[in-house]
Amino acid sequence: MQEFQVKPEFAITDEAALRSLFEATHDLAIIKSQDRLDPHAQAFIGRSPFICIGTQGRDGKADVSPRGDPVGFVKILDQRTLAIPDRPGNNRLDSLVNIIANPNVGLLFIIPGFDDTLRVNGQASLVTDPDILGTMIVNGRVPKLAIVVRVSEVFIHCAKAFRRSQLWNPDSLQDRREMPSLIKMILDQTTGAPSDDVEMRKLDDGLEADYKSSMY
Repeated sequence: MQEFQVKPEFAITDEAALRSLFEATHDLAIIKSQDRLDPHAQAFIGRSPFICIGTQGRDGKADVSPRGDPVGFVKILDQRTLAIPDRPGNNRLDSLVNIIANPNVGLLFIIPGFDDTLRVNGQASLVTDPDILGTMIVNGRVPKLAIVVRVSEVFIHCAKAFRRSQLWNPDSLQDRREMPSLIKMILDQTTGAPSDDVEMRKLDDGLEADYKSSMY
């Protein structure tokens, strides 16, 4: 496949050129932004079992990481502070390393069945405070640390993206079997996956067993 190149004459490179393409921002879209977690935002967070956290490293490279847990796993410490448990993963630590270098983060809270989402921006720190971690125990496991976010901006985001994507529509669900398994794709991209179906099935079963034993 030939490498794609953006044609310079069609590139938008400044804010004035960008805004000229759109109507003026609706007043409500501006004033809806809050600097603290009001009762509606707190209720939304309390229902959410899944968030995405966006971070940026010292070198400017961006990263978005999914975080999921039982409903209400993000703890509200006060109207301007929340805490996210860090669960076992692949130990790349991309988000955590980025937070040390640049504390600015963006959070997107998602509730299954809700088309609207909640966006929270703020400054994060990594803490090992036992008083916080003690509220995050699942299956008897205490997280190693928590991401504490000092909220600077919070607002409800409209439903257009989820409605366009039909994310919660059962008729739009795709068959996972139409693509290779996670472990096969990773092996294809790295060391090479075994051609033997029995051996590949053992690897898939091993990943499922690991999910069950190392979730927390």
